[in-house]
Amino acid sequence: MQFITVQWKGWKRFARDFLIIQIGFLLFGLAINVLVQASVGLDSWDVLQMALTYHFPLTLGESSIVVAFLIILADIALREPLGWGTVANMIFIGVWVDALKPYVPSVPQIFPIQVAYLLVGTLIMGFATAIYIGVDAGAGPRDTLMLALSRLGKISVRVSRTCIEVTVVVVGWLLGGPAWVGTLIAAIAIGPAVQFGFKVLGVHQTTIHNNLATQACRSHEEENRD
Repeated sequence: MQFITVQWKGWKRFARDFLIIQIGFLLFGLAINVLVQASVGLDSWDVLQMALTYHFPLTLGESSIVVAFLIILADIALREPLGWGTVANMIFIGVWVDALKPYVPSVPQIFPIQVAYLLVGTLIMGFATAIYIGVDAGAGPRDTLMLALSRLGKISVRVSRTCIEVTVVVVGWLLGGPAWVGTLIAAIAIGPAVQFGFKVLGVHQTTIHNNLATQACRSHEEENRD
């Protein structure tokens, strides 16, 4: 099976894309720290990843790397093609989360201010997502899992994503993770934030849909070939 889905475009293009994608990962790390400091609940995956830090000697960044690594193992087991950006996503978002943690200030424990801070973090995450997707280096580990479950379960990508997100939040909450009103706000706001990032940065949504469709088709082709 072919695991790498991204066509090689030369070292110069790779160096450029790697630099750009690092900006996206840096913004992801910044956004996660802002959500943590808002203290009104985290996004779904970080609810789980923060919960793991309560039970194991891990930082939030290390927890993110461990979870992403396990997801990539699942992606491979489910025979879903990967891209180099999938692996970079696994490593560098966690690295930036820990590196930026000391530099992200907290806010007064006043609910409207906390919610505003959460929305700022969600907006930053939207731009980070737009930058990462715009590089077209392969879907992230979690999106790759979404495609795999959609293919195997013969369900839509939307249903697959919803099932994963709900499961992750519930497991994270049961482990003591910070799921609260901010979790719901982030879930509602992240879509418009990403779309705004697409618009500002000039990332075409048709290209994004085509890239996801191409990866899904390749995984179907590999499955049928086997």
